Amino acid sequence: MVAMYTVFGRQVGSHVLAMGVLGTLFAGGFYAGSGSKKPSEQSPPINATSKDEENFIQEFLKNAEAEDNKQKH
Repeated sequence: MVAMYTVFGRQVGSHVLAMGVLGTLFAGGFYAGSGSKKPSEQSPPINATSKDEENFIQEFLKNAEAEDNKQKH
């Protein structure tokens, strides 16, 4: 026979309590292990004085990234 416990005025079997505890433990571990979502890769803001300067900086960064990717492969 199963040991019965009174929880919130209802009779609950020990096996049901054990499954509830284990389920909560694993669900909590999964939730804690999922971590926070990483934001998308964004560069810091460009504080350019003119539109031409901003375009130059963006082109320079694209070229530098392309060159860096070339060297890695």
